[in-house]
Amino acid sequence: MRVLVIGAGGFLGAHVRRAALDAGFDVVTAGRSPVASSPRHLRIDLGAVTASALAELIARLEPRAIVNCAGATEGDARALTTTNVDGVTTLVRALMLAGGGIRLVHLGSAAEYGPGRTGVPVTEWMPPHPIGEYGLTKLLGTQMIVRARVDGLDGAVLRVFNPVGAGAGRGGLPGRAAAALRAAVADRGDLRLGPLDAVRDFVDARDVADAVLAAVTADWLPPVLNVGSGRGLSCRDLVKELLAVSGASCAVREDDGGSTRSAGVSWQQADITLATTVLDWRPRRDLADAVADLWSSS
Repeated sequence: MRVLVIGAGGFLGAHVRRAALDAGFDVVTAGRSPVASSPRHLRIDLGAVTASALAELIARLEPRAIVNCAGATEGDARALTTTNVDGVTTLVRALMLAGGGIRLVHLGSAAEYGPGRTGVPVTEWMPPHPIGEYGLTKLLGTQMIVRARVDGLDGAVLRVFNPVGAGAGRGGLPGRAAAALRAAVADRGDLRLGPLDAVRDFVDARDVADAVLAAVTADWLPPVLNVGSGRGLSCRDLVKELLAVSGASCAVREDDGGSTRSAGVSWQQADITLATTVLDWRPRRDLADAVADLWSSS
């Protein structure tokens, strides 16, 4: 089975590509940046290419499925819209022009849901109320795919909660904390982070990749599926695991600036019942596994 992985040079895209190769898929990669380890890589910017040009490229490649891992997590409203909304719109239109028979698996975000209620896991049926430009633009991309299903698109969105693993960027707490800890150890200083009280659903990026491959091969997919660990842990728990795996003994100071993107969401945990049922998938790794993978690459 040939699979086109868009955004393969990014954090989750790299994990998806690696898992797909290990599973024996015929993998072609695409994205704005080069992927040195990919012998078949196409330089594509979904925010700049036309739908007709992309449709021609897809028709030539003849993939059985496309996994869209491309997405912007930071930037102003225009930059986020260009990638998270306009790029998805172009991809959907290109798939409709290219004809049927190609499945689209798109990576969404838990940020689409916005604030939830403490102790109540988030289901796919809960009304989304994103509180920032990132969550809003990701939601608009999701809505584009859901609407296109009415016109025959074989597409679904995996709403990924808080992925942890090798290659995590500094835009999220895991990558930021790992980089800050490296610096603290080198300087023999304290680890300074923002408040760590918030509860998140941390999921190993390798488990996310496994869910993606399960979605690629599933007989049928609902419009949206939550992909998380199904457990809510405090951000402080993540930092404790990071200290344990690193062997560092520095003090943690919660007096630095926190993430403005997540400041309004104090508690979030995924209900993954639908994904485990439809995909015959469940997370196989715990937070310690994910943090060890993160630290080994930081």
